[in-house]
Amino acid sequence: MPRAARKKSKSGIYHIMIRGINRQDIFEDDEDKEKFIQTVVVCKDKCDFQIYGYCLMSNHIHLLIKDENLAITMRKICASYVYWYNSKYKRSGHLYQDRFKSEVIEDDSYLLTVLRYIHQNPLKAGMIKNIADYKWSSYSEYLGEQNKQKIVDVGFVLDIISKEQFINYNNDKNQDECLEYTQTVKLDDNEAREIIKKISGVKNISEIQVFEKSKRNDIIRNLKAIEGLSIRQIARITGITRKIIEIK
Repeated sequence: MPRAARKKSKSGIYHIMIRGINRQDIFEDDEDKEKFIQTVVVCKDKCDFQIYGYCLMSNHIHLLIKDENLAITMRKICASYVYWYNSKYKRSGHLYQDRFKSEVIEDDSYLLTVLRYIHQNPLKAGMIKNIADYKWSSYSEYLGEQNKQKIVDVGFVLDIISKEQFINYNNDKNQDECLEYTQTVKLDDNEAREIIKKISGVKNISEIQVFEKSKRNDIIRNLKAIEGLSIRQIARITGITRKIIEIK
């Protein structure tokens, strides 16, 4: 069945989500996140687009971007990062699940809603208590934090809403659902990640994918015995398919 055509934004602004294949982690450590940001910076220097917001989570990425050549830009960003990631972790093959998801942004109101949704991603995932505490989103750029590489065109949004209004709006409780990405687990991903590393004896979780099969299967069985660690969560973090995990 052919893919549905991507909806075209009249404003040129899109909310993008990129997710790891089998919901596995895209970022193992801070160096990986820094590399992705550097990749965006390099592409911005070469291509004509603006970034209005972003959030890098462990296994997915949100971008708020204005770009008339979206497919080309995203292909460049994604391919460059995957090449680097595969080289670093001595792996091959796909890193992302299918093509990136997108939704169009056609008015200022929804632009602000999406930006709040992006900034509150780690808060709603239970990773932080305050959105200002999360290092890997564009929120701190809007606050004018120093010593941080700037990739966001903050002036566009701050011409719509004052900085004080922006802070209050982004910290408001809400039920925003934008390209909704939800998951229900008993252990949060940080806890799960540490358990997986401890049981498998690895520094980088992606190493499990290249283990000899019997060793890998023993690890899977031990992980499935951990209370609160779901099969879906194991698959998402390790990159091992859910089907393999279910039958072991």
